[in-house]
Amino acid sequence: MTYALEVAEVNTDLGKRNVLNEVTFTVEKGSFVGLIGPNGAGKTTLLRSILGLIPVRSGQIKVNGLTGNKALDLIGYVPQRHEFAWDFPIDVQGVVMTGRTRQIGWLRQPKTTDYEAVFNALEKVKMADLARRPVGELSGGQRQRVLLARALATNPAILLLDEPFTGLDMPSQELLLELFEALANEGTSLLMSTHDLGSAIDVCHRLILLNKTVIATGTGAELADPHLWMQTFSVKAGSPLLRTVGVKA
Repeated sequence: MTYALEVAEVNTDLGKRNVLNEVTFTVEKGSFVGLIGPNGAGKTTLLRSILGLIPVRSGQIKVNGLTGNKALDLIGYVPQRHEFAWDFPIDVQGVVMTGRTRQIGWLRQPKTTDYEAVFNALEKVKMADLARRPVGELSGGQRQRVLLARALATNPAILLLDEPFTGLDMPSQELLLELFEALANEGTSLLMSTHDLGSAIDVCHRLILLNKTVIATGTGAELADPHLWMQTFSVKAGSPLLRTVGVKA
């Protein structure tokens, strides 16, 4: 089987500190996978290692069976909202077009195919009617959908989502979840880092419990052993976290 994403025995260091240790997992095509773990578990480091932004000390990462730049061309990345300069004078369409910089080339003008890709991405996230609106005028949920459209503009094989629900109200979260589920149904694979354990268990096809290494993977039902959650989050048997994820110690 060719997976959308294969991470095999990846070790990543930041400075002299080991952050990821022998991380191994796969993401099947068209699946929606939640990446779960406490602060400092290495979730963002893992996403950035997959993106090639942080070099791995050892191990291998493949996207659709490819490595290197060919693999990177197949990845869409949705960062946390605070990582984008929302006060920059640019409209929604312009932000989404920046997602196609690699395809357009530096200092070159977008072609018809680029505009079509941007329009299609905005249609998918229900933002086409706001294409000319300055991004500084958008709500938090709208901003998150713009970042999603920017990632979709390259027609990626897999989307990496870094804490997409942070700071959003419930209606905005629900709309995003609907969009993520629709994308998975259309064949796009998604790997989402999130602290929203309840939503992840409800909607993700599979979960990866991470704390510097992979503690366990499986569906919510398959991760019913409380010790897996206790080990991942370093909590005791009476922790409210266990009630949140629906397991009993």
